[in-house]
Amino acid sequence: MSDRLQPGDQAPDFTLPDDTGATVRLSDFRGRKAIVYFYPAAMTPGCTTQACDFSESLESLRRDGYEVLGISKDEPGKLAKFRERDALTIPLLSDESLEVHRAYGAYGEKKLYGKTVEGVIRSTFVIDADGVIVHALYNVKATGHVAKLRRDLGLAV
Repeated sequence: MSDRLQPGDQAPDFTLPDDTGATVRLSDFRGRKAIVYFYPAAMTPGCTTQACDFSESLESLRRDGYEVLGISKDEPGKLAKFRERDALTIPLLSDESLEVHRAYGAYGEKKLYGKTVEGVIRSTFVIDADGVIVHALYNVKATGHVAKLRRDLGLAV
């Protein structure tokens, strides 16, 4: 299992394709705060709930100074279908190699229906304008996650 990141750690930089095939780098967001979240699979119930929640909250999160990036192991074409199907407004990034997942500790052993399996660990990271991890949240719940995150950040819900 990858080491988990902690508040105060430098956020690992990455370069990934988005659902349109464009290249997105975490370093492009330097000078702005970012919320980077990892989810297991596009178009599954929990991941859809979470992506829709972030999309619906994107304008208010941006007003509060945050950009949002969603990362999964899905290929860009599937992410494009996900965006289209659910009218998502957040950037969806593809990490098919799982390299970025591992760098963030968002891939490894987890419990699934009482069994230990290896897979994507639903995780969220709040990164400050200097690229430093402020919050590192692992095994988050898809439902209600954005509201909880807003409370943790002291933002209006």
